[in-house]
Amino acid sequence: MELPLVVGVDGSESSLRAVDWATDEAALRGIPLRLVYASLWERYEGAALAKGLGRSSEQVIADNIVEAAARRAQRRAPEAKVSTDVLPDDAVSVLLNEAHTAFALVVGSRGRSGLAELLLGSVSLAVAGRAVCPVIVLRGNHDNQARAASHRRVLLGVGEEPHDTAATRFAFEEAEARDAALEAVRAWRWPACESTDHPLLAGEPARLHEERAAEILESALNTAVAEHPNVALRRSTVEGTARRVLLDASADADLLVVGARKRHGHAGLQLGRVAHAVLHHSACPVAVVPQRE
Repeated sequence: MELPLVVGVDGSESSLRAVDWATDEAALRGIPLRLVYASLWERYEGAALAKGLGRSSEQVIADNIVEAAARRAQRRAPEAKVSTDVLPDDAVSVLLNEAHTAFALVVGSRGRSGLAELLLGSVSLAVAGRAVCPVIVLRGNHDNQARAASHRRVLLGVGEEPHDTAATRFAFEEAEARDAALEAVRAWRWPACESTDHPLLAGEPARLHEERAAEILESALNTAVAEHPNVALRRSTVEGTARRVLLDASADADLLVVGARKRHGHAGLQLGRVAHAVLHHSACPVAVVPQRE
């Protein structure tokens, strides 16, 4: 059975943009699209009371929201296999539960107001940090319009060893499905303890650190390159903080892919500083891919 692409909808413009993006993605991959709405009305009122009273205004609203989202998806891609559900739980719990049987989750990046519109909503951040499947957060295009991929470029951030092989594999698959180029980026910096004050020594440390970055990059890509020989791949080693390097590169990318891994002694996944930064400030959608142990 094909795993669906799951979208959390709540009627907001941000979630409708997520529906548009996910519809295009599902059609591209030929997989089902599942639209879910989280509603706590039945939990608070009780199932028996809910049945006795008939459909509440909250239930009517929820049904209308998912039905409108489904119609929107079908108009955008008539061939898409679309299903809907209204589930009695909070949004984070619903999406984390859906993640166990989903190809990926797609969520909007709704802020509260003003400057917060540029930042990530609490639901999106919680889901990205704990889901067991890839989570795509719709960053960029703050007019809430999902647009067709225009750059034909997928960006992969390559971190420290051990390599996030799941993120690498996901990035290659995305590039192949989109017939897009893949740019794999590894940032590097001089350690603060090293001095390059002497002009004859300035070049050597830089060369060594850049070579190390290139080795990490090559090691991370080897297997995926063999599995996806038709993907146009560009390897980039860039001096600077990983946060700044990836945010700058996201300006002309259609998707940025980063990994997340579970750390011993912690519940769920752990998003590092780089993942937090790109989720809040990327100029394009961000896919957070968990590394399964």
